[in-house]
Amino acid sequence: MVYVFLVLGFVLLIKGADFFVDGSSSAAKLLKIPTIIIGLTVVAFGTSMPEASVSVTAALKGQNGLAVSNVLGSNIFNLLIVLGFSSVIRPLKASPTVLKKEFPFSILITAVLALLCTGLSFGGLFDGTGSFHLDRIDGLALLALFLVFLVSQVRGALKARTDESGEDYETMSPLKSVLLVLVGLAGIILGGDLVVDSACEIALQYGLSQSFIGLTIVAMGTSLPELVTSMVAAQKGENDLALGNVVGSNIFNILLILGMSAAISPITVDGEAIFDMLLLIVMSGVAYVFTRSKGVLSKKEGVVFLLMYAIYFVYIYLR
Repeated sequence: MVYVFLVLGFVLLIKGADFFVDGSSSAAKLLKIPTIIIGLTVVAFGTSMPEASVSVTAALKGQNGLAVSNVLGSNIFNLLIVLGFSSVIRPLKASPTVLKKEFPFSILITAVLALLCTGLSFGGLFDGTGSFHLDRIDGLALLALFLVFLVSQVRGALKARTDESGEDYETMSPLKSVLLVLVGLAGIILGGDLVVDSACEIALQYGLSQSFIGLTIVAMGTSLPELVTSMVAAQKGENDLALGNVVGSNIFNILLILGMSAAISPITVDGEAIFDMLLLIVMSGVAYVFTRSKGVLSKKEGVVFLLMYAIYFVYIYLR
């Protein structure tokens, strides 16, 4: 029965993402807001809900290690697998706004997260004696940064709406747009939950460790909405939505989800998670250089991303 739920979850994710992309794109055009803004806010928040559900629930139960591994695993999956597959489907043209603001910001906040966890000291990281954590003050600091990011996006959306008020768009009716967004979002959330629960049960049957499951199976499962949404967006030619969804989701995951989790209950972070943060910074830097060099993420570079994830997967399996 667990395999039936797994397949059902995938179906809900795929159809939900299809409806959600169409509804969000239409809503953006109705409001005369660029799809990149929708991708960085509404779509990013919607597709980050599975991560939020897992991490906040873990925080409430005092199992904060899962919150950290879920977010880091999801962000690495988003960066390498989601962007990789999306660019293989169709080369992704990067918005100047993402390259100048959001992409560098996502790298910066990952570095800030690592600094907060280590307390500006990496002394005990390499010999295994270090004690790392995110306390409630750190969580509130991340939430404050999230508020700054959100206000910036809203201001940009309002400005873009004013600047583009004279443009004509082909749109669906407002009611149909809203219904597609709501139905799509419900499918994404329910599908993500079914896939995560089913995949975890199957993984446990094969004797995989809880930490490995948290960093891979759960992270992959909660990132499936980003994967399916971005791939559907890429296939439809909505490149801004595909790239904005990934960058926006990674920002949401660190600032909002880990911020809330740490504010609820202080998080103990192990040394392996710090290494994953540093790897995420390096991988993000490589992705940024690839994207910025020509303004387009090509199919070949997408294949490189997929190979990088395969190497990372083997690394975390063996460590």
